[in-house]
Amino acid sequence: MLGVLGGMGPMATVDFLAKLVRATPAGRDQDHIPTLVCSAVDIPDRADAILGAGPDPLPAMRAALARLEAGGATRIAIPCNTAHHWHAALQAGTALPILHIVDAVAETLARTETETGIAAGTGGRVGLLATDGTLRTGLYRERLARRGLTCLGPDPEGQAAVAAAIRLVKAHRVAEARPLLEAQVRALAEAGCDRVVMACTEIPIALAGSDPSGRLVDATEALARACVAACRPDQRPACGAQTAALPRAA
Repeated sequence: MLGVLGGMGPMATVDFLAKLVRATPAGRDQDHIPTLVCSAVDIPDRADAILGAGPDPLPAMRAALARLEAGGATRIAIPCNTAHHWHAALQAGTALPILHIVDAVAETLARTETETGIAAGTGGRVGLLATDGTLRTGLYRERLARRGLTCLGPDPEGQAAVAAAIRLVKAHRVAEARPLLEAQVRALAEAGCDRVVMACTEIPIALAGSDPSGRLVDATEALARACVAACRPDQRPACGAQTAALPRAA
């Protein structure tokens, strides 16, 4: 059973679930992946914590993870990019595999380049639209660098617009967020990025249907596809048995 540690934010969790369903090869209800969702809206803001402006969200994330584990989850997905700053700390406290959203994006970038011939960009450059917290941690920069890719974010004014757009989506003002984000996609394209990662799970909500060039990479969709690959409906028994055999972390 896939456990979804969600609520960061609630709309992004719903978007992830929809993409999980669409990514699953299914002809009937029973072909889909059993899923247990914890929409833990009480988790403190992740970006604020990283920037020193809010409480540590790790205890609340650990509590939500424990509820999923108690409910029978055998794998965990976290549809929040910034929350992956605490991925190692969360993984250390559970035997359940926690899929990593940045690894899923890296696989998507590699697959897209193979299938379409579209490279990441000039000198392996990938545009990044993310929260201030995600950019501060270097979460994407470090993991994509292992694959020879360099991340490029907006300039300070552009990043302020991205942060404002994310807040607008959380406040259900998606139409107002869209032009702010579209402007930053154009700016990153002009800076030589053929691929732009939507590295905050609110951003694909605002930019849905806004990518005629195929430039955007949806981190939410990448995670959904990684979940299907890790625990497909026809592999449920093996998935559960394999996870149960893992030793618990100290």
